[in-house]
Amino acid sequence: MSSVSMVFKEIGAIVQAMGVTLHALFQKPLTVQYPEEPVAVYPRFRARHELRRYESGLERCIGCMLCEAACPTGAIHVEAAENDPQHPTSPGERYASLYEVNLMRCVFCGDCETACPVEAIVLGHDFELAVYNRDGFLLTKEQLLNPKTPNVVVRAE
Repeated sequence: MSSVSMVFKEIGAIVQAMGVTLHALFQKPLTVQYPEEPVAVYPRFRARHELRRYESGLERCIGCMLCEAACPTGAIHVEAAENDPQHPTSPGERYASLYEVNLMRCVFCGDCETACPVEAIVLGHDFELAVYNRDGFLLTKEQLLNPKTPNVVVRAE
């Protein structure tokens, strides 16, 4: 191959690269100004765990511990207690007296969500997981029952 044809080939590559740059120059930027604008996430996006309640206010968790057994990393710890018939916490015979999720061990696989027979534990859309110390990564039952509303928009798949 001659040196002249090699030079034209290299010039063609430079023109092609400049074309890509020129094309990107006139497109809308992908950056989102996060605290002011909500972030668009997909419906199946999995982030911080949430414990759900029924409309009546009763907790959905019946203390069956299937989520703890299904967790591949052992990030979930549940202790069950007998439900008081006069003032029930959940509709079942038992309820979760202690429910903890260790986010440092969690891989957000969703096995706990799949294993739950009453759909008590779900992985929500709140992706703000930063904390100042390691104790903040241990979510308690109160934190799971009262999740904060994330600044996200769920977009169509």
